[in-house]
Amino acid sequence: MAPLPKRLTGELAAIDEFIDRFDVFLFDCDGVLWSGDHLFPGTVETLELLRSRGKKTIFVTNNSTKSRSDYLKKLSSMGVPSSVDEIFASAYSSAIYISRIMKLPAPKNKVFVIGEAGIETELRSEGIEFLGGTDPSLRRDITPEDYTNIANGSMLDENVGIVLAGLDFHINYLKLSLGYQYLARGAKFLATNLDSTLPSAHSFFPGAGSISIPLISMTGQQPIALGKPSQAMMDSIEGKFQFDRKKACMIGDRLDTDIKFGLEGKLGGTLAVLTGVCKAEHWEADDAPVRPHYYVDKLSDLRG
Repeated sequence: MAPLPKRLTGELAAIDEFIDRFDVFLFDCDGVLWSGDHLFPGTVETLELLRSRGKKTIFVTNNSTKSRSDYLKKLSSMGVPSSVDEIFASAYSSAIYISRIMKLPAPKNKVFVIGEAGIETELRSEGIEFLGGTDPSLRRDITPEDYTNIANGSMLDENVGIVLAGLDFHINYLKLSLGYQYLARGAKFLATNLDSTLPSAHSFFPGAGSISIPLISMTGQQPIALGKPSQAMMDSIEGKFQFDRKKACMIGDRLDTDIKFGLEGKLGGTLAVLTGVCKAEHWEADDAPVRPHYYVDKLSDLRG
């Protein structure tokens, strides 16, 4: 079993040694930099400190509701300097996987989306045809006619070859029924990520993983997940940024996604923060399956 993580909060010499050890810092966003629309105090200054010491910062998020350009706007609105090239989100990871790895032959390569506009933006950026998503005609109750038309296939697009499920703020019975029928007819099952919860407003709400559960239950299939801790995402990040994994550190608030992502990716370090999902008791248990290398109470503690 891995040893208990080292607490860096208040340990100036240990913090300095920690920062010197790595060239690249991968940041989760929700629960680390902010919660909802609340930027944690000291976030900007901490990022500035790392960059002033020549460190590369990469924002890696499982939130599929926003595209990279959306995240850039959010970072900028909060006063966090960044660029699109520093942002790697699960919607983008999914689009890359579909277009450059799956490469399903036309015409049966359309994507049925359960999710928000961020997924649609990134699919368009890769030239991928899709339906569903934010289509207003699907934001309603199912009708008796729908049952008939879905069952006989007249309401389905025969060229759908993929069902991609992400966080959907308008999930309903109609969308799940369509998604199930596509999967039952042989479509591939993908998920932007499998986070069970979404931290926001100092609380927790259903995450993208919770959206996929009904489809998993109905089909008995597990989707291919394309967000943390998927190593398909890590390979894509490494391929884009060309860094030495041993000189990189993953910073996050979830053990089952962020920290596991860094550990399975064989990064040189993982740092947990206590401003989101995980708490110290989660890794202190004797049977804890995942333990970070380090932790701080909050990100700004890295300023010493």
